[in-house]
Amino acid sequence: MKELIEKINSEFEAFAKEAQQQAEKGNKAAGTRARKSALELSKLFKEFRKVSVEEAKK
Repeated sequence: MKELIEKINSEFEAFAKEAQQQAEKGNKAAGTRARKSALELSKLFKEFRKVSVEEAKK
């Protein structure tokens, strides 16, 4: 579970960086990378939810 949380934190940092570049500088490529990170975060959050529920049942 710790590894999953680390992945989420890492991906969120990448998302924040790219989203900021798009917002401040109008960097279109950064927007594409931010959207890709957002999709990956969505997958990671679903996995976190699954693992968290399993841990709660123990």
